[in-house]
Amino acid sequence: MVSAHFNDSLRKKYGKRNFPICKGDSVKIMRGEFKNKTGKIDSVDLKKLRVMIGGIYRTKKDGTKVSVYFNPSNLLIKELNLEDKKRVKALERKVVVKPKKNKEDEKEKMKFKKLPKTEEKKNVQKKETKLTKESKK
Repeated sequence: MVSAHFNDSLRKKYGKRNFPICKGDSVKIMRGEFKNKTGKIDSVDLKKLRVMIGGIYRTKKDGTKVSVYFNPSNLLIKELNLEDKKRVKALERKVVVKPKKNKEDEKEKMKFKKLPKTEEKKNVQKKETKLTKESKK
């Protein structure tokens, strides 16, 4: 999947940090030569995991314009293209939140902490040496 981060308003609205990019999404470029420029996604290359943004071109020496491919990790989603019903359902899915741990539970676990393995090994080695000494006598 080719995913990018949401901006703050979308993050609050949907309760998600990132989402797969689709043709027609409005994005902002966060890194590189075209930093802070915005545009709509023209195409998504799933094989190379790159995204092409409309209106952003690189001019070659002979004067021709070539579209630029971007890594989706350098993009920020500003608006979503919600024409696809499956995409809307994916946004509405609930996010499973892990329950927070209580400090009291952690304190109880610390009380019954086992000895580190190095100390246990030393104790076992001492017992073995005592047994070998006694057997030699």
